[in-house]
Amino acid sequence: MYLNCHSFHSLRYGTISLDKLIGQAVSCGVKAMALTDINTVTGIYDFIKACDVAGIKPLVGIEFRFDHQFRYIGLAKNAEGLGEMNRFLTEHNFSGKPLPVIAPEFESVFVIYTLENAPEMLRENEFIGIRPDEISKLFTLEFKSKISKMVMLQSVTFTNKREFNLHKILRAIDTNIILSKLTANDYCKTSEKMLPLEALLPYYENYPEIIANTGHIIASCNFQYDFKSKKNKKFFTENRQSDIALLTELARKGLLWRYGKEHAQAKARIEKELKVIDELEFSGYFLITWDIIQYSNSQGFMHIGRGSGANSIIAYCLGITDICPIELDLYFERFLNLNRKSPPDFDIDWSWKERNTILEYVFTKYGRDHVAFCGTNVEFKHRSIFREVGKVFGLPKEELDMLAKNPMALHETNSIVKLVQEYSMMMGKYPNQRSMHACGIIISEEPITNYTPLEMPPKGFPIVLFDMHIAEEIGFDKFDILSQRGIGHIDDSVKLIEKNRGIKLNIRDTSISKDEAVCNVYLAQGRTIGCFYIESPAMRGLLRRLNCDNYKILVAASSIIRPGVAQSGMMKEYIFRHNNPDQFQYFHDVFKEHLGETYGIMVYQEDVIKIAQHYGGLPAADGDILRRAMSGKGRSKEALQKVKDNFFASCAQKGHPLGLSQEIYRQIESFAGFSFCKAHSASYAVESYQSLYLKINYPVEFMTAVINNQGGFYRTEVYVHEARMSGGTILNPCVNKSEYQTTVYGTCIYLGFMHLQRLESKTAHLIESEREKNGDFLSLEDFINRIPIGIESMKILIFIDAFRFTGKTKNQLLVIASLLLNNFKPENRSLMLLQEPVKEYKLPTLERSVFEDAFDEIELLSFPVSCTVFDLLQTRHRGDVMAKDLVAHHKKQVRMLAYLISRKQVPTKKGNMYFGTWIDHEGTYFDTAHFPDCLVQYPFQGGGCYLLLGTVEVDYHFPTITITKMSKMPFIPDPRYMDAKDQYKTQRLIREDVSPTHREPYPQGHEINLPRHRMKF
Repeated sequence: MYLNCHSFHSLRYGTISLDKLIGQAVSCGVKAMALTDINTVTGIYDFIKACDVAGIKPLVGIEFRFDHQFRYIGLAKNAEGLGEMNRFLTEHNFSGKPLPVIAPEFESVFVIYTLENAPEMLRENEFIGIRPDEISKLFTLEFKSKISKMVMLQSVTFTNKREFNLHKILRAIDTNIILSKLTANDYCKTSEKMLPLEALLPYYENYPEIIANTGHIIASCNFQYDFKSKKNKKFFTENRQSDIALLTELARKGLLWRYGKEHAQAKARIEKELKVIDELEFSGYFLITWDIIQYSNSQGFMHIGRGSGANSIIAYCLGITDICPIELDLYFERFLNLNRKSPPDFDIDWSWKERNTILEYVFTKYGRDHVAFCGTNVEFKHRSIFREVGKVFGLPKEELDMLAKNPMALHETNSIVKLVQEYSMMMGKYPNQRSMHACGIIISEEPITNYTPLEMPPKGFPIVLFDMHIAEEIGFDKFDILSQRGIGHIDDSVKLIEKNRGIKLNIRDTSISKDEAVCNVYLAQGRTIGCFYIESPAMRGLLRRLNCDNYKILVAASSIIRPGVAQSGMMKEYIFRHNNPDQFQYFHDVFKEHLGETYGIMVYQEDVIKIAQHYGGLPAADGDILRRAMSGKGRSKEALQKVKDNFFASCAQKGHPLGLSQEIYRQIESFAGFSFCKAHSASYAVESYQSLYLKINYPVEFMTAVINNQGGFYRTEVYVHEARMSGGTILNPCVNKSEYQTTVYGTCIYLGFMHLQRLESKTAHLIESEREKNGDFLSLEDFINRIPIGIESMKILIFIDAFRFTGKTKNQLLVIASLLLNNFKPENRSLMLLQEPVKEYKLPTLERSVFEDAFDEIELLSFPVSCTVFDLLQTRHRGDVMAKDLVAHHKKQVRMLAYLISRKQVPTKKGNMYFGTWIDHEGTYFDTAHFPDCLVQYPFQGGGCYLLLGTVEVDYHFPTITITKMSKMPFIPDPRYMDAKDQYKTQRLIREDVSPTHREPYPQGHEINLPRHRMKF
């Protein structure tokens, strides 16, 4: 009898979760109910499933509103009806036109108006909803004649008074007004909650026709959904048979390409995978992915196929991935097996510059009616909730900042703050707004609007109104089309190398970048700044601790650096065993044989499958059930228990002692949730190695590409420093040499105009295009003639020395620019300059400090170019020890002068500490540790140079200085200012990179509980 129920998917309106809504319905004896969230169907699929379990007939629909104003309710009679409503709403979402006051002529939808907005004439499928508090109005002649077209309308929006208050807060947030400014039209009726049927029906007992009409709608709505069948595009060709035939042909061609003619193991594995792929009807998914890759290759784009898809030899032979699963002993079952209920997906990365081209191809090739991005629900975040709710209560900005930035324990305790806290906590995990999934797209067999309306976010690609988890539940296999700047580094490097050196490099040939002697040396030394995934201080420290000198150790390092593995203690144990291979015993011969590469530690998700199979005797597919269940991705506790029972039964059958089997199962249970997919690590390692290969062999081009992609762990200044250390000559922007991006000529690197933060990008692009069209600028006057520019932008270019080709000083150029520009009207400037010759002025010679340029650069770029930061210090002291010599000072106290690059906050059981990364005046990197007690007396004071005192600790080849004292060192006075109060303000523009960490402290070695010796029985 409930035809209008809202869940919290009615964004910033509903207050009830789906589980709670259905629980209420059960307690109220409701046998049929409709979910009609506002302008969305986000919750209907979970709703249908939950109703089936509860024995309630589910009706699905939409409450249509425009600009917060109610229009009508639509209830789908069947699947066709849902499609009609979805297409209707999609059209208006895309066009932005107001929803019409009168519903369109739906064929398979019941439409319900309210008494206030019902049209005079109603179609056969249209009704008027009458609320219990409106029954008295039916005595009037105006409404008495319409009773035959009326239905019961007891809307549901909240559960109790607290939730009603929360509803009002949500409405105030949505309308961006304070609570006291809300009007009755802004929020729902106070009666909109679920009542037991025995309390609801008496309101309508004198109007059996209304009850009958309501029953008629409920009986006529029979929306059925098949959750078992696949909804994604079924076939790449005409049918299943031709799909598997094409996939087989491509796989066998790829076999010759990857392995040659005689490789029995590869042949057998291909046949095995093809059989599973065909049985699971997954051929089309492989072929569509292959088709996208073929298009990418035809455009000359570089891609990285990663994730569990790299466990497939078919993917390797089709060129989707570049990871050989045989070489790395990767199990196909980790990606696809007959027992796996949820669909896997390929993760494919492109350069951030090329991703949109790939997306356009997919949407065009497979039809815009059939392709869309997955949506995602952006929830109210914990700290930001306090700000949102506090605004509703009218708190000033200072108090909002205090609430948002501090934990609840530090909040004030007045009555308003308590209310803010109370309602904020209620809103935790509520969806706040819909957004686009970062990468997941679905390609459907039927039009996507059969399942959902679409929205068009600013990025220009439509999104469905449910997330990837619901997409999986209802039968869609998503395609992950990702982008990352690491590929941009590689791709742009290759183009720059060809342009600058005339060398055409095939970086896709992984044989050139997997086992290079010089690369291995750099890797072991952690000299990897700028390289994808292996440039952070933590990763560089790990590489040095492991003395990582080959690709396979790099694969392991890429995995154990992950937060989960490190937090479980596996990273520490792996480092110990790697450096002390004679100080532990393999737990069992199976561990030595199958986990020897990782010293008997289950580092990878695939390792769980290996131990389950080779120790426990389970099929690999059952091992994957175990792995998924323990990583929190398994849905069935019964399936896990069954596999667990089978594991112990099989172990007993193989003659293993029960105690040993229990310990091994405990290890699986302890670490499966933390482990990382090996194929994913391997894919990352290939890309890291490719970056490193380019950095070592073509350093100037590579670092220029890193600078241009604006991405990485560090700020631009660090990559500019690295480019200089790699042999590049760094030059300030020049109007005759520079482009918007940084450019390279031989070993000369001209910084791009993009780095001048105060210069408009429009002006920067215009300089480049005008020069290409009409040649170099001959003088400052010529530049002003050709480029429409204001005096402030001219000053930026002059102060950065972009006109140094003229031979005039900055002071002279400023005088000329001021004379030319200050008295000109923009509309007449070019005309006057062309008609009247510029007067020659005899300009005075003004003395200029050699350091003025450096301070100009700090102001405009945030770092100096014409000298180093060390040259600007008042002290000439450069420290007692250089970074390159730290390994020889184990347990000794050292004093160093260094420039701060970055610091990372890390939680410990005694409070927060920091790890710092620095360079000495020779340009070499080193790391420091700052413990909580030291930070109290000697805190960080922003970017700049510090004098450091501490003790060197060498941990497996990697030196760290544990700081006991530090002091920030002052710059010389800025010679551009006469007033003493201004002479040190430029120093404050020097930046640092700061990274917070939100996690529990890592365990100590004794807390890991991983035995290093065999158990005795």
